[in-house]
Amino acid sequence: MTLERVIEVLAPAAVLNDAATDIRELAYDSRAVVPGALFFCVRGERADGHAFAGEAVERGAVALVVESPVDAAVPQLVVSDARAAMSAAAADFYDQPSRELAVAGVTGTNGKTTTCFLVFAILASAGRRPGLLGTIESRVGGERRPAMRTTPEAIDVQRTLREMLDAGDRSCALEATSHGAQLGRLAGVRFSALAFTNLSRDHLDFHGTVEQYFEAKRSLFVNDEPPPAALNLDDAHGRRLAAELRAIGHEPVVTFGFREDADIRATDVELGRDGAQLTASGIALRTPLLGRFNVENVLAAVAVSRLLALPDDAIARGIESVRGVPGRFEAVDEGQPFSVIVDYAHTPDSLETSLRTARELAAGRVICVFGCGGDRDQGKRPLMGEAAARGADVAIVTSDNPRSEDPKAIVDEITQGLETDFEVELDRALAIQQAIEAARPGDVVLVAGKGHEQGQEADGEIKPFDDREVSREALRRLTTSA
Repeated sequence: MTLERVIEVLAPAAVLNDAATDIRELAYDSRAVVPGALFFCVRGERADGHAFAGEAVERGAVALVVESPVDAAVPQLVVSDARAAMSAAAADFYDQPSRELAVAGVTGTNGKTTTCFLVFAILASAGRRPGLLGTIESRVGGERRPAMRTTPEAIDVQRTLREMLDAGDRSCALEATSHGAQLGRLAGVRFSALAFTNLSRDHLDFHGTVEQYFEAKRSLFVNDEPPPAALNLDDAHGRRLAAELRAIGHEPVVTFGFREDADIRATDVELGRDGAQLTASGIALRTPLLGRFNVENVLAAVAVSRLLALPDDAIARGIESVRGVPGRFEAVDEGQPFSVIVDYAHTPDSLETSLRTARELAAGRVICVFGCGGDRDQGKRPLMGEAAARGADVAIVTSDNPRSEDPKAIVDEITQGLETDFEVELDRALAIQQAIEAARPGDVVLVAGKGHEQGQEADGEIKPFDDREVSREALRRLTTSA
């Protein structure tokens, strides 16, 4: 890619120190700069890329994209928004991979990861050779990679999509977050289908209000190249989005849910301890996933599959093949006479939903271990307490990822919403052990908040911590001491 082509794509307000040069790579982190790179001076929450322009040039950057000129002798493209410029340049640099790769996106507060796993499995069953870009992991050409963040920066997104194509993938299931939408990380992605699962209070430390949070999600559907949409009519924001899209003539729109007016509706639903059976869009389906909320995830996957014109037998096979998703209502079984479930539920709505499903499975009590993350939306903390008070017989409040905050201060805010009896144990491992030791036959222990995460962040340090492994160790100790 030449600098001349970059100028053509970005149409900068000004070009300083103009000189012909070839661009061999793109970068937004000065530590990742290689010789021949174009460096984007992106302003972040904690750092301003303009401050690292000199380091980037020293490492071999041959040109810069800036919002204000810096002291550097290389060409500088002055733009109003370096993030937006990065998205446009990345899509062009990697030759628009999402126009060759069928990208199926999933957005929403809850259900993104599970729905993506279901869509991935259906695509695989249909012979569409899918990649995966999500919270838990990425898959490129069948190779598993650890996830960087749920929606990586635009350069990373476009690079990964190109790598998928080069590795033989022909489709992709992608988790599309509100951060990714608002920060322009997905601006260059063309979706072949995009599902909206639901929206409830989350990320208000970033978005400010629920309405602004919704607008970030909405922007994925209302843009210069609007995607085929699959929308959840059981969710108030899903109904609103469906009405808005249809009012502006957006096509196609496929709705799903339990409601009578949904295009893809769940009927003949049977929920059990080994999963669920249902009929949707004329297809008899069985899923090993537990709970009504997972039936909604199945319906979302069916709706996406319809938009992608995937065959019924591939839909049924794919859905039945997903026996579980790491950290998403995942059972931990060491032969104990009660259930232990680890779930990512970290919002009031998702905690209430998980507790409701735990209640359906319990022959005895529901014991809940949970906390709230530090440096995040403080307003949801008492709401999490209220959800636990409504849904659990025993609530044990503990640390989640306190980050830079005092764990006790976080817990104090949570317990403002707990009007019933509760226990506090700031050491999360001890809290999990305490819950397991208190469990009786028929009880369900729900360990909520961290799910698949394998670390706990406090005071700038991330220490190894996996709720599933901690639970398993506690169960083994219980068995050994019995």
